[in-house]
Amino acid sequence: MLQDTLEEGREGADRALERLLPPATLHPISIHKAMRHSVFAGGKRLRPILCREAGRMVAGTLPSDIDELGAALEMLHTYSLIHDDLPALDNDDLRRGRPTCHVVFGEAIAILAGDALQTQAYEALARLPCPAEARTRIIEEIAHATGTIDGMIGGQVIDLEAEHSKPDLTTLEYIHRAKTAALITASLVSGGLYAGGADDQIQRLRSFGQQIGLAFQIVDDVLDLTQTSEQLGKTAGKDMAAEKTTYPALFGINESLKKADELVANALAQLEPFGERAGTLKELARYLVERKK
Repeated sequence: MLQDTLEEGREGADRALERLLPPATLHPISIHKAMRHSVFAGGKRLRPILCREAGRMVAGTLPSDIDELGAALEMLHTYSLIHDDLPALDNDDLRRGRPTCHVVFGEAIAILAGDALQTQAYEALARLPCPAEARTRIIEEIAHATGTIDGMIGGQVIDLEAEHSKPDLTTLEYIHRAKTAALITASLVSGGLYAGGADDQIQRLRSFGQQIGLAFQIVDDVLDLTQTSEQLGKTAGKDMAAEKTTYPALFGINESLKKADELVANALAQLEPFGERAGTLKELARYLVERKK
């Protein structure tokens, strides 16, 4: 069952994060408490789960220690959330149902906590127990996905610059594909690389990730309009208040959800050559457009 997959993935990621992150009692205590506050605030652990299931699909069984890779991905995702919530960016005080890092620890420590999670992630990636060539390709893949060219930071920049401007489809697609879909795609691709996937398998995972990543963000934009802050675990209606470029702003809710469904259908087709081994990833793709938070 999908619920079992989600729970096992969350538990595996949390165990790896507990092993890899410095304890809150280790000097300097303030930064380690701040890192853990945000990492262990809950969350779906979607990127580690996609990573481990991509690895399982390629290898036919769950690769040993792949949760170390998933934990590194979650650290990078959490660092982006800490920085995204800062007053200089989205200025949010709620994340995963808890006060954001800068609200609890102050802006300076929050900035440093995000920085620290990024460096901690790359230390973990450098130590992955896989062949050196695969490890190098994984690090390159993830670094590009979090960078400025078609990556997470570049997407954040364009998102900021597009506020209070008339929505434009080209800008909208770039923001979503870079800010959100790039790291989701890298999670799948890196899982496949860790499992020793062939080039054609990696390319199918890349195409699958690009499409479900965009679908995920479209649904996120819809939920921002249709769910409460309590349901989401973060402040609802922020996109509209900031006059952000979103799919619902451009196409409306129904057309946006239709687009997400089309993207998932195209993504599922990419996994057909994997046969029954693709069952779990297909379920995860459908979950992304059916979720309520």
